[in-house]
Amino acid sequence: MTLAQHGQGLRAVVLGASGAIGSAFVRLLRADARFVEVVALSRSSDPALTLESEDTIASCAQHAGQGGAIHWVIDATGALEIDGHGPEKRLGALSATTLLRAFEVNAVGPALIMKHFIPLLATDEPTVFATLSARVGSIEDNHKGGWYGYRAAKAARNMLLQSAAIEAYRRLPQAVFAALQPGTVRSSLSRAFVAPDDALAPEDSVAQLYAVLHALRPTGRAQFVDYRGANIPW
Repeated sequence: MTLAQHGQGLRAVVLGASGAIGSAFVRLLRADARFVEVVALSRSSDPALTLESEDTIASCAQHAGQGGAIHWVIDATGALEIDGHGPEKRLGALSATTLLRAFEVNAVGPALIMKHFIPLLATDEPTVFATLSARVGSIEDNHKGGWYGYRAAKAARNMLLQSAAIEAYRRLPQAVFAALQPGTVRSSLSRAFVAPDDALAPEDSVAQLYAVLHALRPTGRAQFVDYRGANIPW
């Protein structure tokens, strides 16, 4: 069975549901009649999700799992500007504090989401675990340098997902694991770096990502893809 052949009664979780991409995913999934429940989790949800706190991640997972197995998990968490600091443009701008915060928000928190939410996926049906990555997280595709902490944290997020996918495949052979590149989307994250007219509307990006996810097949590994369905080198 493929994702496109999903039946009714599906349950989904969207983490980072208050952001531009996360909220667009919530709206799209709730508009799909196959889904009977879409759990939206964020800093402002009840229970609240805080990437820096594993206790809140575990609490959110417990809450989401009360209704039964999950079929789709979308992790739309992450940040480019943290504590007022944007991405570093040169090596001399690095500091341990900003690097650690970049990893805490863009790699460690998402890894703990994998830890607590992958076990909730249905074992006998097609399922999806997708996490928001970025093309700048590709080591091979890095031709410009800069953005040290953000690039490195996204690359780490990709590796964490790959390891989790390989391990989970033994129990979840019908699961698709994907690191998603949503394109440059109009949001608070991108506002300082790209003009709104040069960015995608969140709804357009998410609609294309949704179609891409339906086209993917389980491989026993994670897949790194963009919103147009093209593979991105790790």
